Amino acid sequence: MDDRTVRRHVTDELDFAPMIDAAQIGVAVENGVVTLTGHVRNYAEKRIAERVALRVRGVRAVVEQIGVRPPDSVRVDDEALADRCAKVLEWDVQVPERSVEIKVAKGCVTLQGCVPHYHQKAAVDKALRRLAGVTDIVNLIAVTPPVQPDAVKARILAALKRNAKDPDTIRVEVDGDVVILDGCVDVWRERDLAERAAWSAPGVRAVEDRLTLAG
Repeated sequence: MDDRTVRRHVTDELDFAPMIDAAQIGVAVENGVVTLTGHVRNYAEKRIAERVALRVRGVRAVVEQIGVRPPDSVRVDDEALADRCAKVLEWDVQVPERSVEIKVAKGCVTLQGCVPHYHQKAAVDKALRRLAGVTDIVNLIAVTPPVQPDAVKARILAALKRNAKDPDTIRVEVDGDVVILDGCVDVWRERDLAERAAWSAPGVRAVEDRLTLAG
């Protein structure tokens, strides 16, 4: 499909979307890559325009350069917007308490923190995108699955059995996201092996090495 046809289809699809004012959005296409320009009333419309363009056949990618210009009647200063965002997340049951840090600069909301599951990261974005005054959202929330102590211990022991000469002399305990190595080894090389095995397990934050060298 040529670029001219893709552009026409994207423009028609935007016109068909009742949630946005397509007259304020410019569309350019080059080699199947769609660039959206212009301005919309809120961040939600910006996201909708991007999704609408992506669903058109022949679109390879979308470069979104749409600005947000809230009406004067709904303009919110950064301090008030940050407070509003915090309150929305406090009431959202999908978002773990105190898991997200919010920073607002000229309506751009930057999110940092850590949650156990991706759907919780997406829930934060979804909860804030329709707030008046939001011009953009930068979601830097990390997804870190909770540590499963039994699985971490099994993985470390399996690595030791593959590489250590006498793995039974090394004891492994997992306390939350901390691995404790105890026992004795014949050579310091095996101590290094044990430490590397511990650090390679997902979710491990610290390794406490109590291993000693056999006399």
